[in-house]
Amino acid sequence: MTAAPAPTAVRAELFGPGRLGTTIGLLLLISLVGFESMGVGTAMPAVVADLGAVSLYAWPFVAFMAAAVFGTVLGGRWCDRAGPRAALVLAPLLFGVGLVVAGTAVSMPQLLVGRALQGLGSGAQAVAVYVLVAVVYAERARPAVFGLISSAWVLPSLLGPPVAGVLTETLSWHWVFLGLVPFVLVAVALVVPAVRRLAPPDAHREIAPGRRGLVPAALGASAGVASLSWASQRNDAVAVVVAAVAVVILVPALVRLFPRGVFRAARGIPTVVVARGLLAGVFFTVASYLPLMLHGTHGWSLALAGFPLIAGSLGWSAASAWQGRHPDLPRGVLLRIGFGALAVGTVGMLLVAPAWGLPWLALPFWVLAGIGMGLGFSSVGFLLLKQSAGSEVGFNSSAAQIADQLTTALMIGAGGALLALLGSPAAALPLLIAVLAAMAVLGAALAGRAAC
Repeated sequence: MTAAPAPTAVRAELFGPGRLGTTIGLLLLISLVGFESMGVGTAMPAVVADLGAVSLYAWPFVAFMAAAVFGTVLGGRWCDRAGPRAALVLAPLLFGVGLVVAGTAVSMPQLLVGRALQGLGSGAQAVAVYVLVAVVYAERARPAVFGLISSAWVLPSLLGPPVAGVLTETLSWHWVFLGLVPFVLVAVALVVPAVRRLAPPDAHREIAPGRRGLVPAALGASAGVASLSWASQRNDAVAVVVAAVAVVILVPALVRLFPRGVFRAARGIPTVVVARGLLAGVFFTVASYLPLMLHGTHGWSLALAGFPLIAGSLGWSAASAWQGRHPDLPRGVLLRIGFGALAVGTVGMLLVAPAWGLPWLALPFWVLAGIGMGLGFSSVGFLLLKQSAGSEVGFNSSAAQIADQLTTALMIGAGGALLALLGSPAAALPLLIAVLAAMAVLGAALAGRAAC
C-alpha cells in the first residue's frame, strides 16, 4: 500500500474527522492566553490609576507570574498521574474565573486574586496542552501542531494591544478581562469532546521515581520567581537583597523541579530544557527592551517602536509554519539553525542600541530573530515529547516552562540592574545584548545534545 503524501496525512491528522474541534479548541485556548497577556500590559496603567498607586504597578504581574509557576508544576504532576483530561477542562475554567474576578475588581486585592487565578489556570493549561499533543497527535504531525501553536500568538501580538487600548478608552479596562470570558467557554466546549475520547489513565502505570517534594519546591520556585520579577521593577538596594534571597530559595527548588542533568546540560531532555530557557531568555528579554532602545535612545514614537516586535512575531509564525510542513527534517539541526538565527538577530541589536546606532536595522534583525524562534521553539517542543516517557511528559513540560519563565525573569532583572547602574539605555543595553548574544551562541553549541 502506498502511503499518503505527507502534507495530506498531516492535514488529516490536524483537521480531519475527530480532530478539527480539538485543534481549533487548542488554538483558541492558547490565543486567549495571548490576548490576555498582550492586553493587560496595555490596560495596566489605567487599572493601577483606578485601583491603586503607581507604586503597586508591578504587583498584578508578580501575582500572575508566581501563580503560573505553581500552576505549571502542579499541572505537570496532575497530568502525569491522571492524564490531561481533567486539567484541560478545569485549568481553562479557572483561568476564566480569574478573568471574571479581575474584570469585576473594585480594589487592588481583588485584582491580585483574579490575576493569581489566571496564573494558576494558565500554567496548568500550558502543560496540559503539551500532554494532549503527545497523547492525541501522531509524532509526524507534531511539527505542524507546534507550528499552529506558534501562529496562535500572531493575532494576539497584532491585535491585543490596540484592541485593549480601544476598550480601555471607550468602555473600561474591565472589559479587557471580561471580554475574553465567552471565548473561554467556547474553547472548553470544543476541547471537551476530545477529552471524552481519551482513554482513562492506566491505574497500574508507574509514576517516575524521584519526584517527591514537588509541592514545597513549587512554592519555593513561585516565591523565587515572584521576588525576581518584583526586584526587576526596582532599582535600589532592597531589590538587590530580595534578588539574592530569591536565588537562595530557587536553587534547591530547581534541583527538585528540573530533570537530573539540567545544570550540566546532559544529553537529551536536560539539554532540551536548557534550550527552552536560553531561547526564551534571549528573545523575550531583547523584546522587552527593544521599545526602550528605539524610543528612549533614538526618539521613535512608541507606535513606531512596536513595529519590529510585530515583524518578529510574523517571522516566528512564518518559520514555525514552514518547519511544520517538513516533518522529516532533523529537529536537532533545526534547533541549531534557530539558535544561529537568534544569535545573529541579537548581535544585530548591537548596531541599534548605542546612541550612534542605526535604529532602522532593528526591523530586519528582529525578523531574523523571530525566524530563529519559529524554528527553535517548535523543535524544542517536538524533541521534548519525542524523548519523554508517557509518565513524564507533564513533568518535563513543566520543567521546560519553568526554565523559560526563570531565565526571562533573570535577564530582564539584569537589564534593570544595568540601567540603574549606568543610567541610560544607550550605555546599559549594549552590555545586556552582548550577554544575550553569548547565550544564543551557547544554545547553538549545545543544540546537538538535545537529540539523543
